[in-house]
Amino acid sequence: MNKENEGEFTTRRRGAELEAAIIQAAWDELMEVGFQSLTIEGVAARAQTSKPVIYRRWPNREGLVLEAIRRNLPPLSDEIPDTGELRSDVIIVLNRLNEMLRQIGQETIHGLMSVLTGIPLSELIGFRRTNAMPIVLNRAVERGEIRQEKITPRITRLPADLVRHEVLMTYEPVSQDTIVEIVDEIFLPLIK
Repeated sequence: MNKENEGEFTTRRRGAELEAAIIQAAWDELMEVGFQSLTIEGVAARAQTSKPVIYRRWPNREGLVLEAIRRNLPPLSDEIPDTGELRSDVIIVLNRLNEMLRQIGQETIHGLMSVLTGIPLSELIGFRRTNAMPIVLNRAVERGEIRQEKITPRITRLPADLVRHEVLMTYEPVSQDTIVEIVDEIFLPLIK
């Protein structure tokens, strides 16, 4: 066998290896062309596979994009901040959320929401499944900064909900001044 024909006999990727290649291709395609221009054809070409192989795993491009987002962005619960002060910890968590939303991009967020109606944005990006805010708040209770009875599920979600609201309304990443305002003027007064 000569070197020119060697590539024809390589083993085809299967299982987890193939799935990882497709998800990485979807992420790369999303970052390069954006949600509106992303096609299964483009992902298949980038992953060097076929459309039917992709459709067997994901019924539509939205599901594939969601999986690419979930696998390529670290969860907010990784390395939960512990600065010793609630204000600083919440600002760090909100900055991480803001960065995650920036990486996903407003076009993708709005595109997913327009197609996947009935699924909240927090579920789309997996934020509700994180335990970052409850951990940060429980640490503040242990330090005596706040009282446990002030913490409700809605209060726990409030800072992140306000950041997401800003992104959805302005189509822009949230400024540092706005994050500080959310923490200092809205969130902390509610729980102190």
